[in-house]
Amino acid sequence: MALAGAVIGEKYPKDDLTSGCSDCSEDKLISSGCKIRKSRQRRKTRRKFSRMQQQKKLLFSLATIGVCLIFLPQPQNAMPIPSHNHHNHGESTMSHVSAMLYLMKYGYMDEMDHSHAKSANLMSRDGLKKFIIEFQAFAGLNQTGELDEHTVRMMNMPRCGVKDKVGMKMTNHSNTRHPRRSKRYALQGSRWRVKDLTYKVSRYPTSKQMTRRDVDSEMEKALSVWSEHTDLSFTQKRSGKVHLDMSFLKGEHGDGDPFDGSGGTLAHAFFPVFGGDAHFDDSEQWTKGSFRGTNLLQTAAHEFGHSLGLSHTDDNDALMAPFYRGFEVKPKLNQDDIKAIQALYGKKTQSKPPTNSVFGSNSVPLNEIDTNVNEIENDSPLCSDPTVGAIVTVEDNSTYVFKGKQYYKLTDDSVEDGYPRDIARDWDGLPGNIDAGFTWKNGKTYLFSKDQYWRFTNKNRDSGYPKPISKGFAGVPNFIDAAFVWSGNGLIYFFKKGDYYRFNPEERPPVKDTYPKPISNWEGIPDNIDDALKYKNGFTYFFKKGQYWRFDDRAFKVDKANPSFPRQAGVWWFGCASRPRA
Repeated sequence: MALAGAVIGEKYPKDDLTSGCSDCSEDKLISSGCKIRKSRQRRKTRRKFSRMQQQKKLLFSLATIGVCLIFLPQPQNAMPIPSHNHHNHGESTMSHVSAMLYLMKYGYMDEMDHSHAKSANLMSRDGLKKFIIEFQAFAGLNQTGELDEHTVRMMNMPRCGVKDKVGMKMTNHSNTRHPRRSKRYALQGSRWRVKDLTYKVSRYPTSKQMTRRDVDSEMEKALSVWSEHTDLSFTQKRSGKVHLDMSFLKGEHGDGDPFDGSGGTLAHAFFPVFGGDAHFDDSEQWTKGSFRGTNLLQTAAHEFGHSLGLSHTDDNDALMAPFYRGFEVKPKLNQDDIKAIQALYGKKTQSKPPTNSVFGSNSVPLNEIDTNVNEIENDSPLCSDPTVGAIVTVEDNSTYVFKGKQYYKLTDDSVEDGYPRDIARDWDGLPGNIDAGFTWKNGKTYLFSKDQYWRFTNKNRDSGYPKPISKGFAGVPNFIDAAFVWSGNGLIYFFKKGDYYRFNPEERPPVKDTYPKPISNWEGIPDNIDDALKYKNGFTYFFKKGQYWRFDDRAFKVDKANPSFPRQAGVWWFGCASRPRA
């Protein structure tokens, strides 16, 4: 009962504690999908009569629009694609209209013959089927020719604005006419005759999210991705004529390919024959080293591939795939990208010293790291056995891993030099074998071991600790496995074996009598986890036996990504080599 005053340190207003959602809970999120579906059904019933009256008029109008669109220039924006609904003809037709806009915008209908346009209603399922199959083949989806859930989701992904020059030939030996390729990477057909290229940023972002220095730094890193595998070099200039000109622009900006606001098309670039310039949508929230917003480094590295002469590839693991796939610490060329750029500019003839890399030890915050960056020795305890006792981010944004009687400080991409260190020496009387930890909103960090807990400010222990868990966290058991503050409602969650407890310091009792509840409510998370962490990027991570899961707090299930979760914590968090020593 003493937590609100004595433990947390000060009472927070209820609105602040629950992040503006006084009635949020994991129970509501578990059942939210069902409630949303019921609400939608009620709305559909109320609109049914009106729809029936408008349907014929709507379909006639859409058919007219479809014919006219054939003769329009490239559409400005094809986002979003409405979800396909087989049970509602009006909504189905609308999704086909949007899909047609998308396919036109990104080049899938450029070579459409006039006989096809005249013989098929392009908004119908059969009229668009061939072009949808081409897109599905390029995106690595099942080639159904239907606007199924996966296809619509892929079309709605943020992406590059350059057309998908896929280099496909259509066979005439089947009704579905599956695309085939002679090679995966695609060259546009032009390249620079020199290898020493200059560049400048003519217009910087108008938002204050990134400084000009930040932008310059990210552009330099993005170009270095390509110079790492070739003899290309890039020199920044502040004025005058350059090979590559970079600008942040909004809407219609004079090149006939307007931006569409936040989301959708993120950027586009011109091939060498057209000048090599790169344009970035200034409506995006450009960020550096963060899952939040749109990562500039990753987007710029892709766009500069176009500036050097590369088209999009249908290899979804390649940097030159058109879809934005989320934040990565260091954009990396795969073999498809390397073969493509070296086909234009040759292989690198001299190696670059590692110390000259623009990816310094403090350049990009860690979350999911490249496996070849700053590898630590495999005889490190974290590599030979990446199981953790506890992991916590403290007030100054430093992240620490506790394991046995030692602890590690994580850097941007690995483990900081000089670690592990002894817990007892640096953490002012804290014993080893920490079970769990979290940092509360007032900056205080709580660390748990057996039946006690300690309160710290960074690594400085507050007076009066340790205390019994039963005194400060009534209703929470001893020997817990994990503790974290969940971003969904700002409350504290404790996990033990197959159960979890929700702790609200503003309620009496702080743990309701409906707890504990089964961990299976957290879709995809296993029992008996080692610890959990609300990381500084806003995601929640769960760790168990050297693996980790990234949790989508909005969908209330394990996040989807490639590679999928769980992943190896040693490789992705601790900078270990990809094959730990047995």
